[in-house]
Amino acid sequence: MKQIMAWLYAPVFWAGFIGVGLWLVAKGEPHWLLAVFAVAIGVSFIAELWLPYEPQWNRPLGDRRRDIFHALVNESLNTLGLLVLPLLTAWLAIDGAWPRTWPLWAQLLLAIVIADAGITLMHYASHRIAALWRLHAVHHSVQRLYGFNGLMKHPLHQMLEATAGLLPLILLGIPVDVAMLLALAIAIQLLLQHSNVAMRLGPLRWVFAWAPVHRFHHMKYGRAGDVNFGLFFNLWDWLLGTAFYTEDYRMGEGDLGIGSRPDFPVDYLGQLRDPFTAIQLSKEPPVPSTLQM
Repeated sequence: MKQIMAWLYAPVFWAGFIGVGLWLVAKGEPHWLLAVFAVAIGVSFIAELWLPYEPQWNRPLGDRRRDIFHALVNESLNTLGLLVLPLLTAWLAIDGAWPRTWPLWAQLLLAIVIADAGITLMHYASHRIAALWRLHAVHHSVQRLYGFNGLMKHPLHQMLEATAGLLPLILLGIPVDVAMLLALAIAIQLLLQHSNVAMRLGPLRWVFAWAPVHRFHHMKYGRAGDVNFGLFFNLWDWLLGTAFYTEDYRMGEGDLGIGSRPDFPVDYLGQLRDPFTAIQLSKEPPVPSTLQM
């Protein structure tokens, strides 16, 4: 049973919850999308307990309340963005540019591809530009990977990523219902991308940026973690030359975080302040000899 779940978990979770969202919006009931996301969080936690990739990552390290704060603040910002979206599209959109006659699923797929490109490029830039990295480092300070900490981001960096992903869509005149579905899809993807489920992907690992691929991005060994930047798809990493995957190295306890910042603040307020405070870097730990990059 567990072996079957390992193969089915990621595609069923992704298509199932996004599919339910599409069905609800098509029925004119988008107000249920938040409940869909809440159920997805619950399923994610249960799956991580039942079939963990790394059992140690299921144990809180004084980070559970902090992660809840990050999730509440960042999801509130997303909700605020959806509320002002009609005003932004009214001011900025190119009239008639969005393909409103397409089926709803096709409009969502277009929105995902466009947003994924913008967010991935901002993510890539955040590893290359010092000021952006200071904000993004909050996300990389995690010492364990589980679904919920995909929402652990500095709110300023969250807004930068959202702007990079949504501004092209706003200019195209994305409808509010499609934007709501996109917000759900991003939240579902983040749960899968940082999941502690021992999922098996097979050929899908070359397409989707789910946990077995994305875990390598969180390695603490300096530039070794500058791989797999994509949010939804690995296409952008193939184009950027940053795609990496191997089954010869198993990520585990002690592989995560920021190697030069072992003392990174753990509390929520400390993480909000960190990008604006002076820091002292320590020596980067060496890349494990068994990890072939």
